[in-house]
Amino acid sequence: MDPCVERLASVLVDYSARIGHGDRVLIEGEPGALPLIKALFRRVLEAGGNPYPHLTIGDLDVLLLKMGKDHQLDHVPQLRKLAYETFESRILIRSSNNTRALTEVDPRRQARRNRAMEGLLKTQFERGAKGSFRWVSTLFPTQAFAQEAEMSFDDYEAFVFEACHVDASVDDPVAHWEGVKKEQARVIEMLAAHDRVVVHGPDCELSLSIKGRSFINGCGPHNMPDGEIYTGPVEDSVSGWVRFTYPAMRDGRVVEGIDLKFEEGRVVSAKAGKNEEYLTEVLELDPGAKRVGEFAFGLNEGIRRFTGNILFDEKIGGTMHLALGLGYPETGSKNHSAIHWDMICDLRRDSEIAVDGEIIYRDGRFLS
Repeated sequence: MDPCVERLASVLVDYSARIGHGDRVLIEGEPGALPLIKALFRRVLEAGGNPYPHLTIGDLDVLLLKMGKDHQLDHVPQLRKLAYETFESRILIRSSNNTRALTEVDPRRQARRNRAMEGLLKTQFERGAKGSFRWVSTLFPTQAFAQEAEMSFDDYEAFVFEACHVDASVDDPVAHWEGVKKEQARVIEMLAAHDRVVVHGPDCELSLSIKGRSFINGCGPHNMPDGEIYTGPVEDSVSGWVRFTYPAMRDGRVVEGIDLKFEEGRVVSAKAGKNEEYLTEVLELDPGAKRVGEFAFGLNEGIRRFTGNILFDEKIGGTMHLALGLGYPETGSKNHSAIHWDMICDLRRDSEIAVDGEIIYRDGRFLS
């Protein structure tokens, strides 16, 4: 077994999900993640938990979306529903062998399927906020992910393990993430008990309120790798415009050149250079899809390049991201939707952020 895989399994079980005696753990992953699934199964057993491996096959999801009748698209997988509603933990491993498999699927059928699955996402977020469901998502390197990132497989594999800080250069991965937690807590303190945030840059003129909202320290409990702080802005407060630097990936589609205009918290204009029709379809999914459920800063200086995978890209040091749709209840967000779609804006050049009139951030870095 690759020592990096063993170390990643230990971080996920012992640090992120904090598995203990009797905990039921759903381990979701595709066949490409078998080495990590086995390592997680073994580590959960060692921690006294009860592992439930659940192997998913992406090609079957495509078949459902292409061939399924309406009642089949509306059906909620009962095994996942049971786990999300009653288990203590879920570890999801993304390990696709084809990142573009859904490209030719009718977006209206995808929207219908998303509405059917909304309850699972809501349960995950709500139970996660209460601490009764310790969910965490990670990635296992595959050729498809490497190609998406325009890297060789060996380079991409090294990139993934280095970003998770489970490679040989790190003596104690858990100690590293504890250090990240401490540093990001300092940044959160700068933002606490404030109201008006104004973001100015070549691709953004945005104003929003964080009054009464909490920033969450993304230091490994839900994502691995991690390295962000995030909140849910006051729902009707977002105004201005933003042009997202990188393509936004969702449901196997790549939407490029997204430009959104907000008034009183809602998207009132949406443009895209590629796949604009799909963007419009998603925004019309439900009322909450046009509102911002998450406002966040990427702080992981170890991730400096775009790879086409949001798990890594939203953590790029010097970036901001917004998520349209469902917000995290623990931040104070009240926005509900069947989607949670992250989009990234680079702030590393000619950018400033003011909080209640004081400049606290410039060109990708907090000032103190």
